[in-house]
Amino acid sequence: MSTLQILSSLIAIAALFGWISSRWLKLPLTVGCVLLTVLSSLLLQAISAPAPGLHAWATQLVHQIDFEALILHGMLPMLLFAGAFLLDLEYVVHERLVISLLSVLGTLLSTAAVAVLMWLALSALGLHPHWLACFFFGALISPTDPIAVLEMLKRVGAPRHLQAQLAGESLFNDGIGAVVFLTLLGASRGTAPTALHIGWVLLLQVGGGVLLGILAARLTSLLMQLVPSYQVEILLTLSLALGGYALAETLHLSAPLEAVVAGIALRQFNRTHPHHSISHENIDHFWEVIDELQNAVLFVLLGLEVLSIAFDRQVFASGLIAIAVVLTVRFAVVALVLGAIQAFRQQHRSSIAALSWGGLRGGLGLALAFAVPLSDATRWILPTTYIVVVFSIIVQGWSMDLFLRKLRPLPSPSRP
Repeated sequence: MSTLQILSSLIAIAALFGWISSRWLKLPLTVGCVLLTVLSSLLLQAISAPAPGLHAWATQLVHQIDFEALILHGMLPMLLFAGAFLLDLEYVVHERLVISLLSVLGTLLSTAAVAVLMWLALSALGLHPHWLACFFFGALISPTDPIAVLEMLKRVGAPRHLQAQLAGESLFNDGIGAVVFLTLLGASRGTAPTALHIGWVLLLQVGGGVLLGILAARLTSLLMQLVPSYQVEILLTLSLALGGYALAETLHLSAPLEAVVAGIALRQFNRTHPHHSISHENIDHFWEVIDELQNAVLFVLLGLEVLSIAFDRQVFASGLIAIAVVLTVRFAVVALVLGAIQAFRQQHRSSIAALSWGGLRGGLGLALAFAVPLSDATRWILPTTYIVVVFSIIVQGWSMDLFLRKLRPLPSPSRP
């Protein structure tokens, strides 16, 4: 298949399943796309004998797509930039303490806890996992997925302080998770980095990504002031989202953090200029549409990946175990972080239950799972990750609005 055929097929599937979700199922766009695509993929596998041509076409489509490259080096820059650019900055600043602790401390604690619990559980299951494989899984599944979280927050009507906490954490914890993942990847190839080396890499990649994002956003904002054309301004934001990410990758900096910081910084710089000098509404509408369209295609692609993953009884068992482990660890880490904050700031308002259930996993974790070196010791990681991701998007993502209504969290505090 040509690139045009692949792209047109994905968009057509997203349009069809989006229409069915909206017209008949009354499900959110992304939840409906994932659910219908997974069910369709399973149906194609079931009818592969009587309808081999249709199954072969779908399988060929999936196998020609490099999921890891498409997510990490294709769709992620604009998805992260859009999510950060459209954030409510005042609430993010107000919730910076909980966002910082969940992003850094929470990700590290979750990685270690998930790895240990999965090693114990899979050993009891008779799979005899290698400890490094368990840490791979912990590192890729611990960061909450910004794509899934931001899409969910747009439709559930969560209080703004909870939106800021979940969205801010999901946007920033990927940089930490990526450094941990790459460190483990180096260890699997015979490199044994010291704690000093890990700290230096973290400082260089994170600090460099943040600095590059701020500088690039500042330059873009200055250029946007000098033109009266919203079309040119949109092109400038596109060049910032894509070019900044590509430059960060070239310089071996944290590209995800660069995209997030660039989006936040551009919004902040633009707020200081008169409204007439920058087309705020047109730019916002453009990035909202880009965000929605990419999400629909991404979640269709996520559902189709079931055709390329090998499942068996042990894998399903490990997936169910992983769901329980990830949810339990998430609850424990959130409770620990919020408990520590409320011990010193008793007026701080949040919800352990909402933050725990709203910490979705998505396509980013699955893309990292594709990057794990394949061996007998790591073969379980990809299908287990897929099961956790599908559960997270369909069950947690769909039920979050019902969950919030039942929970009835406290209203958002007044703006700082």
